[in-house]
Amino acid sequence: MITYVFIIVAIALIFDFANGMNDAANSIATVVATRVLSPRLAVLWAAFFNFVAAFFFETHVARTIGKGIVQPHVADPHLVLCTLLAAITWTFFCTWRGLPISVSHSLIGALAGTGLVKAGADALVWKGIGKVALFIVLSPIIGLILGSALMVATAWICRYRHPRKVDGVFRVLQLLSAAVYSLSHGLNDAQKTMGIIVVLLVSVPSLAAYAVHSGSPHADDFEIALWIILSCHFMIAVGTYVGGWKVIRTLGHKVTKLQPVGGFCAETAGGATIIALSQLGVPVSTTHTITGAIFGVGVTHRLSAVKWVVGYRIVWAWILTLPAAGGMGALFFWLLSMIVGPWDLPTEP
Repeated sequence: MITYVFIIVAIALIFDFANGMNDAANSIATVVATRVLSPRLAVLWAAFFNFVAAFFFETHVARTIGKGIVQPHVADPHLVLCTLLAAITWTFFCTWRGLPISVSHSLIGALAGTGLVKAGADALVWKGIGKVALFIVLSPIIGLILGSALMVATAWICRYRHPRKVDGVFRVLQLLSAAVYSLSHGLNDAQKTMGIIVVLLVSVPSLAAYAVHSGSPHADDFEIALWIILSCHFMIAVGTYVGGWKVIRTLGHKVTKLQPVGGFCAETAGGATIIALSQLGVPVSTTHTITGAIFGVGVTHRLSAVKWVVGYRIVWAWILTLPAAGGMGALFFWLLSMIVGPWDLPTEP
């Protein structure tokens, strides 16, 4: 049993790696598009700050994933395994197709799908799912509004400055904004994998102690074990370094043409939004947020500066993610239950 559970932990870390691969575009698309950093230096920069986020913030988002999507008593290793397999399958497919999906929502959709198949509608925490659904809509809008506002404000502040001098200043500032965005990405997205690992370990009473550093895993004030925090941030950083280059090209070059000042505004708007929502425990989509911010920067020039057909493809990928991952999770859980039967907790580990 213990071997089976820790194989699932390894699969969770593979999901974290896949998350970093797809979401590498979120962290570095603008800094690559503006040629402030080469692609390889950009992913190193982003990977470093994705990992550093492990040391600065509380794990509110992990608690939401751990207790706010499916009822804790419904979770078992079979459910977590099928959730991860579905989320990984959808994420790798969309990365291969160059679509910057929400990896977060693939995980949440798969978790909800497996919970539905196992125990019906009562298995789901509808309040938590409603919060996620709400911010599917709100996060790109917030990113767009903040990106536009920052771009307008910056243009007004720099209106009497020579364009070449402005470009030089913001090429330096964009290093800072890229760091902030990467920090926010590591903060929000690594915590989703932490949450799923905690769900897994707590579902097996003999292993629950491995999930927490202090407190009870059944209460709201527990501290997640340090080994989970560090391993999740490490794997998302490695995935970021490997990078999903098709996705990077989609966000960095196909949505709109960016200059360093625009890249700075998009990254700052996206990073600020994600950090604020993370502190509220909202598992927001980093992809949705930065894409909205990039569109927001683009429309400050003119509507035709944004390639809306690319946005149309991206939005369809967003819409499909929850049901597609949920359907895959339900199918995997049904097949596993047919092949090996329901999870039967042994009396001894």
